[in-house]
Amino acid sequence: MLTLSDISLKYGERVLFDHVNLVIAERDKVGLVGRNGAGKSTLLKIIANTINPDEGTIARPSASSLGFLHQEIELPRGRTVLEETMTAFEEIQRLESRLEELTEEIGNRTDYESNGYHKLLEELDAVNHRLHILGGSSAQADIEKVLKGLGFKDGDMNRQTTEFSGGWQMRVELAKMLLSQPDYLLLDEPTNHLDIESIIWLENFLQDYPGAIIVISHDRQFLDTITKRTVEVELGQVYDYKAPYSKYVELRKDRREKQMAAYQNQQRMIAQKEKTINRFMAKATKTKMAQSMQKQLDKIERIEIEDVDAATMNLRFPPAPRSGQVVVEAKDLTKKYGDLLVLQEVDLRLDRGDRVAFVGQNGQGKTTLAKIIVDELKYTGGTLDLGYNVELGYYAQNQSDTLDSKLTLLETMEMYSPPEMRTKLRTILGAFMFSGEDVDKKVSVLSGGERARLALACLLLRPFNLLVLDEPTNHLDMLSKDVLKQALKEYDGTMIVVSHDREFLNGLTNRVVEFRDKQLHHYIGDVTAFLEKRALDNMRDVEIGKTVQPSANTNVVNTRQENAPVQEEPKKTLSHEERKRLTRAVSNAEKRINRIEEEIAKFEKKMADPAFYDGADVEKITIEYEQKKSDLTKAMEEWEEAAMELEMAGG
Repeated sequence: MLTLSDISLKYGERVLFDHVNLVIAERDKVGLVGRNGAGKSTLLKIIANTINPDEGTIARPSASSLGFLHQEIELPRGRTVLEETMTAFEEIQRLESRLEELTEEIGNRTDYESNGYHKLLEELDAVNHRLHILGGSSAQADIEKVLKGLGFKDGDMNRQTTEFSGGWQMRVELAKMLLSQPDYLLLDEPTNHLDIESIIWLENFLQDYPGAIIVISHDRQFLDTITKRTVEVELGQVYDYKAPYSKYVELRKDRREKQMAAYQNQQRMIAQKEKTINRFMAKATKTKMAQSMQKQLDKIERIEIEDVDAATMNLRFPPAPRSGQVVVEAKDLTKKYGDLLVLQEVDLRLDRGDRVAFVGQNGQGKTTLAKIIVDELKYTGGTLDLGYNVELGYYAQNQSDTLDSKLTLLETMEMYSPPEMRTKLRTILGAFMFSGEDVDKKVSVLSGGERARLALACLLLRPFNLLVLDEPTNHLDMLSKDVLKQALKEYDGTMIVVSHDREFLNGLTNRVVEFRDKQLHHYIGDVTAFLEKRALDNMRDVEIGKTVQPSANTNVVNTRQENAPVQEEPKKTLSHEERKRLTRAVSNAEKRINRIEEEIAKFEKKMADPAFYDGADVEKITIEYEQKKSDLTKAMEEWEEAAMELEMAGG
């Protein structure tokens, strides 16, 4: 068990933590959430003992291990990907050496009843247990499995780590963490540099992780999949919810509403009593009664309203200068990287006012085309023209990483600013929640979210009428993402957004361009309409390359195959017995689904009561609830398989 007791930390006049307490059990899966700059990463560093608090203590079992994946990764030079990942097994090598020593020492001892002998046996058991957890015998196979799960190919294994970008080096460090399997795994934004396939692989891996996990992430679905507990960091305090993120949001809202109602009721009661006391004090015959009432009133424990960090950045894009009707036009556009063909003779046209989402599997060319449009990449064949009076605004996927860490916030803004905007820089920084002395901070001390806000502030210094955003929500907290989305809704220019965040894209664009098989597939409507037309459940289906035939009347145009005939699947002939068996299987699965859904509803009703989380059976009921959800998934798969087979046979 890991325990934080009475932790306090101040930076200058700013109180980051004020006598905070937190307990993490051995197999807890905890999501650490809160506003950018609230102290989430600092709390992880305190737990990892890389920052010392001003007050308080951190305790964990002496034999336990801890791994910390933070945002500033710098791998040593001179090693290949495979060699660097192998260092994860230094603990295995050390344990195996210690196992030999213990075995030899125990074999030579005869004081079987002594404390020293028993301690040796206990250590031997602990070492064997740790080796079993780490899986020492299958190290090589495990390394390749984890590296491939995180997106590395066979040809990458013997390449130098320095050949890879910071995001890929982070994957190497993450692989080392997962392979060493520390008892306490601390992850700071692990999904920021992962594509969707790697995120899904990581989710599956972490769901079965044998130790405790504390993760910072702004990916709602990732948190919901991995965690069963949410710890919110806000204004120097932590608030603990025994629920994954989506449920935490509901519980948090409910708790604050009840707290406010209780506070208002108490204030009305106090005001009434004070009114009565004042009236009685004016009468000599009731003075004693008034004094007695005042003493009772003084003893009442006053309900306090918790402070809430309601600060948000004030983001409004400058009015877009008027462009020509055609903003971007590409014809027969082709892009190759050496022998690798990414885009093959694609066409794209954006008219003034178009709002387009680029979606699709990683590596299909979304960022490539965005960079070609903003002239950061040259295309291999075809043509691409920008229209009359087009002024570009570009937010790159790694935009916040391109900021000079040696400069202050104000110096950074001055570097990007035209002369006429210089007098407004402090005001703009204030609108992005950088006020007072903040403007003299170095970029190097900013959190990932604060850097993202600064990069957005730099974007506002010049007017533009074509805005290209590549993964703009990376590093932004939930509230900041909402603010950015609202500002983009109000932006009056032409826009391209590259994103895999369905919630962010929903309602934001009027067209979707899907990148698939080196071609562009155009859909009218926002991302929700696109998913319905593609008969997919969510963006993850899109990005893992799931192929589903579009439904009728989809308003979809394939730039190269719009007249291609649709090949129908030949119908399968079933015997009477097979048809009867499948019909019965579909019916039974439907009944089972209905029954499980009713049971889940009962669990959710019970868990919606705040008092539930104070009970003794929280963990047991939560496990049963998760099992029911797993049962439902399995029943749905069985129903789908039987129903599909029956439908293909014309049943």
